[in-house]
Amino acid sequence: MITRCARGPDGPAGGLEGRRRVTPTDIPGLLRRGAGALAAGRVALGLVALARPSVPARPWVGPAADDLAAQVFGRALGARDLALGLGALTALQRQAAEPVAACAWVAAGALSDALDAAATLSSWHELPRTGRWLVVASAGGAALAGAAGALALWPGRDGASA
Repeated sequence: MITRCARGPDGPAGGLEGRRRVTPTDIPGLLRRGAGALAAGRVALGLVALARPSVPARPWVGPAADDLAAQVFGRALGARDLALGLGALTALQRQAAEPVAACAWVAAGALSDALDAAATLSSWHELPRTGRWLVVASAGGAALAGAAGALALWPGRDGASA
């Protein structure tokens, strides 16, 4: 059972009387918040990759993360994530005025995550064992969460502007 705590004047309400179940009408709002969290995480990852590209690349490609080619590609992917994250955050702040833009930015992030997972799967046997699972799980999960967020942001859906 998913519950949300009600806050009283002195903090969270004690006991079950301060909680309520999440209803189906709450789900689009939760997905929109999740899309914002994914976008913020994308910005953070992008900044790390720009500054130290081997940090996010090492789990993905192993010791090759220190090679010049991997450093260049790591920074390029960092720039991509930074741009997608900032675009999504900006569009989400303006969602009421431009609902299509918010949906498009979140969907673009989901697509990039899905393609990262596909790239990992295509080189599965050549990648480090632990890292490949980590990347497929995180990129695949982010792609699914981003797609759900984009659907929740789709203009005309019930509660999409709430």
